[in-house]
Amino acid sequence: MEDGTSEFPGYCGDTGGDYDVLQWDTREDCEVRQILDRVADKWSLLAIALLDKRSLRFTELRRMIDGVSQRMLTRTLRHLERDGLVSRTVHPTVPPRVDYALTPLGATLHETIRALVTWTEGHQNEIATARAAYDVRVAAEQRAMADEAAKREAIARDVLTAAR
Repeated sequence: MEDGTSEFPGYCGDTGGDYDVLQWDTREDCEVRQILDRVADKWSLLAIALLDKRSLRFTELRRMIDGVSQRMLTRTLRHLERDGLVSRTVHPTVPPRVDYALTPLGATLHETIRALVTWTEGHQNEIATARAAYDVRVAAEQRAMADEAAKREAIARDVLTAAR
């Protein structure tokens, strides 16, 4: 194996030191990109946030996560379990009871998610202001383009009328 070549498939560089997003985003099989795709997905974020306080049954999670389908929640929890972020405990009852809980690794991710939510709450007014300004600017640009198109149509009609 060449010097500096990783033995691990999907390895895409060290993310420590000088941070360069392109070192992990350019390769589709990059582990970092795959993990970020998983943990940044809305259903994963919600499941991790809800499991912070206590373990929950599947049905409790489904009721608490508005809009998630049974299939999507099942897939999300399986992926989180596979990644070592959530543990799944099956209780031998009829019907079987399944509980989900954060693992210690999942709890460390929850700390990061909490920081992101705190940042969002602290900046939501600035974001709302930026969105409103953007919407006004885009609407004005669209009106200007529509006005320009109408002028061109009028000129084209005048030219056709004059040519007749």
